[in-house]
Amino acid sequence: MADRSTEPWYPTAAYLYALHLDGSALAWEYLRRHPDYRRDWLRRRRHPDAAQRWGLRLLEDPDLDARDAHPAWFPDDDAVVQLYRDADPPPDAVAFEFWRIPGYKHLIHDGRRLVLVTRWPDCCLRLAFAPDLNDGMAYAYAIRACATPCARYRALAAELDKLAANAVPATARPRPSPAALLELHTLQALDASLSGASLREAAEGLFGADAVADGWYTDGGLRSKVRRLVQRGKALMRGGYRRLAQLEPPGEGRSAFPAKRP
Repeated sequence: MADRSTEPWYPTAAYLYALHLDGSALAWEYLRRHPDYRRDWLRRRRHPDAAQRWGLRLLEDPDLDARDAHPAWFPDDDAVVQLYRDADPPPDAVAFEFWRIPGYKHLIHDGRRLVLVTRWPDCCLRLAFAPDLNDGMAYAYAIRACATPCARYRALAAELDKLAANAVPATARPRPSPAALLELHTLQALDASLSGASLREAAEGLFGADAVADGWYTDGGLRSKVRRLVQRGKALMRGGYRRLAQLEPPGEGRSAFPAKRP
């Protein structure tokens, strides 16, 4: 068995950032690993429309992880807060103030409008600005009309609650949830598989050599768990990421790419 301990995927600490990613950022982590996506990125000058194939407005550099990449999904998910100039503001209207928005800010242009991605501990907020909105103007929030407006409104309200609680951003992070740990392990197992590592080698990176020595047997619990993690990662990479980003698979429903828990 080859010594994989020096490979980039082996140390679990390299994946700790994944514990604090939202659905959109996790979707990017799976998409950027897809070999065909990476090929489209290299050929982007010859195929400028390739982004639509992946549910993006623009292709993003797959060498950037979710801490530095800001993929522009199309269409936006329900959690993107749209800000417009208020055409008929009341006398006590609140003015738009860019620098009062909390968090570490990254401003991008997605080909149509400016989008702000702002992050603070355990929180990521995406704001889309109308072209005619300027600092100091009265503004309004908007949601798209749909058959289930209440659900869309609740998603918007949840994001606005994050802004309302911006006075004292959290400094202590809560214990990672089982769902967050699942994504960490899935990404690590997927990278191990893509690098050519065996299931046993992947398990040593995820859970340690001692745990593998004690619990690795034919179709045993640990072996089956790592196999399911690899299968789940490949399913998400090959299209299941669209569900995380709230995108419909092309020509199919949301259940087309199952991603079961190990």
